[in-house]
Amino acid sequence: QVLQNDIDLLNPPAELEKRKHKLKRLVQSPNSFFMKGIRVFFLQIGHLESKRKALEQLVEVMRDDEKAVITALVRTNVASLVQLMTATSQSVRENAVTVICSLAESEKCENWLVSENALPPLVRLLESGSHVAKERAVTTLQRLSFSSETSRLIVGNGGVSPLIKICKTGDSVSQAASACTLKNIASVPEVRQKLAEQGIVKAMINLLNCGVLMGSKEYAAECLQNLTNINEALRRLVISENGVQTPLAYLDGPLPQEPGVAAIRNLVGSVSVEIYFKIIPSLVHVLESGSTGAKQAAASTLCRMATSNETKRMIGESGCIPLLIRMFEAKENGAREVAAQAIASLVTVPRNCREVKRDEKGVMSLVMLLEPSPSNSAKKYAVSVLAALCSSKKCKKQRFLVELLVI
Repeated sequence: QVLQNDIDLLNPPAELEKRKHKLKRLVQSPNSFFMKGIRVFFLQIGHLESKRKALEQLVEVMRDDEKAVITALVRTNVASLVQLMTATSQSVRENAVTVICSLAESEKCENWLVSENALPPLVRLLESGSHVAKERAVTTLQRLSFSSETSRLIVGNGGVSPLIKICKTGDSVSQAASACTLKNIASVPEVRQKLAEQGIVKAMINLLNCGVLMGSKEYAAECLQNLTNINEALRRLVISENGVQTPLAYLDGPLPQEPGVAAIRNLVGSVSVEIYFKIIPSLVHVLESGSTGAKQAAASTLCRMATSNETKRMIGESGCIPLLIRMFEAKENGAREVAAQAIASLVTVPRNCREVKRDEKGVMSLVMLLEPSPSNSAKKYAVSVLAALCSSKKCKKQRFLVELLVI
């Protein structure tokens, strides 16, 4: 005979359940909303063993119906889960952080996690948790760090050092999540110096050089972009850590992406002209094979580099001009504008001016940019380039064509 005190409410004996009417049975179905409520309720009461069983079953149910479980949770359940991340049992800690990792995707629960002080135990799991716990913890921090305020709290709770360590020694998935988290944190200007003091620059350059996943490399490049955005001291630190050559090697890959180019763009004002000989060929490759965003960043970088006749001639001789002219046909107004701006900065050198004239699409593409539309931000640069072309005594044909089409 089963006594009432012996009954496990979460796992009632089958013989007792059979005696009840179907509407009174506790276990109506494996994924019933009622059972979800019972499980999350048991996270708050009872001894550790009750909580462990409730947590195990909650993880199991979430695999089938995560959305419904999140709906059933209330703030006190989240507080209980946060406490369970510090339990003495490794399996309890792993299951608790597994559930929390899923909750971090919900805006409602995300705010609860931060307000219930989930960051300190998450950081501790990064430092000394099992492999599973570390992976879930870093994924959770990745999701939470998109908030600038939460990023500041991660720094304040000592999260930077273990995140950097994972970038160095973790598996490829954890490295990507950690790099993304650090990239998000680096977007907050006031914490960048503290990140640098803890060794983030070297870690990101190493990841950009040796990372297994392309996602890891892209996050590392974007992190370097954020770090070097406005801080000259950090730019010089990145340069001293081989921070120009490594991003250039990354850009020489099959499909260059914007963050790597943007990182180089931030650095060009802090390097010598001799380094431009290494940078320009990579920018040519980006203009040939990069994503749309990468091409725009490359054209913008050329604008920053074109500050003297020497560098303008260097850029013109590299073969950039025909590639910039092809960007006039882009759908994005921003791409057309930055390409026209780059050409306008280059045609003050006669050789580059002749290069534009010789291109079969050069003059006609520039004239097409004269479209009288309020959103056409490329027009002013097109006018500047056409004026430079028409100033030559040898371009009567181009001058006549421009005047005719403008009329």
